[in-house]
Amino acid sequence: MSKNVRITPHPSFDVLAATTAARLITRLLDVQSERGEATVVLTGGSVGIATLREIAKSPARLAVDWSKVNFWFGDDRFVPADSEDRNYGQAAQALLNHVPVDPARVHIMAASDEVADLDEAVTKYAAELAEAAQREWENDDAAPDEAPAVPRFDVLLLGLGPDAHIASLFPEMAGIRTKGCPVVGVHNSPKPPPLRVSLTLETINSAQEIWLVAAGADKAAAVGLGLAGANEYQVPASGARGINKTMWLIDEAAAAKVPEALMRRDR
Repeated sequence: MSKNVRITPHPSFDVLAATTAARLITRLLDVQSERGEATVVLTGGSVGIATLREIAKSPARLAVDWSKVNFWFGDDRFVPADSEDRNYGQAAQALLNHVPVDPARVHIMAASDEVADLDEAVTKYAAELAEAAQREWENDDAAPDEAPAVPRFDVLLLGLGPDAHIASLFPEMAGIRTKGCPVVGVHNSPKPPPLRVSLTLETINSAQEIWLVAAGADKAAAVGLGLAGANEYQVPASGARGINKTMWLIDEAAAAKVPEALMRRDR
């Protein structure tokens, strides 16, 4: 296992969500002290949304300059904007509506009643990523000769399905195999709703840090396979690798199939 991969178990779902929230607040503060602003990619799912609720409840949230945090989404469901299935809507209710964010820094994947079709939603989000990357590139004296396709992601949160899917990249489907573009449209998702927009694995792996969060016994097999180095096309979670760090933040139930020697217990 790579040196920059860390597995940290937590005794319960609630402790996992609260601890991940504290970690994220600390990381945002550290990045803002270094660079003035910070960028996080949000995820849906039970742990992802519970983490956002814990941030909203934490007194430490007041130390973050939320007007200088850029928010992106790893995926979203291509359904109407007011659907309860939307990751953005859940994130807004949990956190974004409760902290002083800059609306221009909250980057939302288009809903089905906002664009003509899924392809337009994909194209629109890819263009938004490229525009943000171009702005960063123009303001960075040490930038490479050519602007990247996506901006810098300081922390990218990922949930994990029982089938080991991440974002909306499912085993053996076209999305997990897509290369050369930052965003992909997902048709016939095995988990409803069937149409989704997702970052590709290449884009996910451009993040400085990737945090995979998972809880529950139904995730144990997926966590075990993800850490065993399985083929990423069959086990998408195994392909997630941050540039500087990859953290598996899991509860004890999800950790049931992880060898004890691999786990850190520094809560």
